[in-house]
Amino acid sequence: QVRVVESGGGLVQTGDSLRLSCAASGRTFSSYDMGWYRQAPGKEREFVAAIDKSGGNTYYTDSVKGRFTISRDNAKNTVYLQMNSLTPEDTAIYYCNGDPAGAGEPEQYDYWGQGTQVTVSS
Repeated sequence: QVRVVESGGGLVQTGDSLRLSCAASGRTFSSYDMGWYRQAPGKEREFVAAIDKSGGNTYYTDSVKGRFTISRDNAKNTVYLQMNSLTPEDTAIYYCNGDPAGAGEPEQYDYWGQGTQVTVSS
């Protein structure tokens, strides 16, 4: 499984933007579909967005469509999550992860990085 380090979180106000980064280790990053996930206080970890190996296809959960954009730079072993028009409902710890067979539901992973905290104030 790919090893990752997430960064870029912070405390922002409603309507602000943030860009999260996920740096992956190893020389096989381009063989992994990658995903962003989040876990809000008292809730289960949930899928947010995914991108395929080449970056040609992206997928989003309904609540972030039109506001969040996932992208990747295989030369830098990094995947990004651009988050616009943030609301308090986006407050969570954000994690990234990957799988060569597809970045799907959180339950498929055994290992998680430390995540990065995003807090949106009203």
